[in-house]
Amino acid sequence: MQVTGKELVTPKVTEQYPENRETLQIADRFRAELTLKYDAEGRHKCIGCGICQMNCPNGTIKLTTKMVELPDGKKKRKLDKYYYDLGSCTFCMLCVTTCPQDALEFTNDFEQAVFTRDKLVKTLNYRPEVEDPAPAAPAPKVAPAAPEKENKEN
Repeated sequence: MQVTGKELVTPKVTEQYPENRETLQIADRFRAELTLKYDAEGRHKCIGCGICQMNCPNGTIKLTTKMVELPDGKKKRKLDKYYYDLGSCTFCMLCVTTCPQDALEFTNDFEQAVFTRDKLVKTLNYRPEVEDPAPAAPAPKVAPAAPEKENKEN
């Protein structure tokens, strides 16, 4: 009865949610939506290793990769599509903590209401892929000019 009596006399706080969006304080540790980290040039850090997909306990992450050939002739695996199902995510953060490239993070954007569940399946690498700069071609070697023979007419 002591707990009930305390709750009876404590002041109640009501959040006026849609009206106070600008002043609403969300905790920094709140996990709302998984996103890829992008750098200033628009490249994401994900290398398509699939560790996040393997560690996801309920299969909310699906990766598709492709093999690309580098200018030096080597082949490299690159991320093609990164699918994330927000509707079945448990927000356990195993994908973020096990990512070797630190390419994932959770945002605080909590407004994710939709009318159909298929809109909760998101493609995280939605930005167009920025091409890597082509390696500089070596300058053509120019043979040194032969010294001109001087005509000595006397």
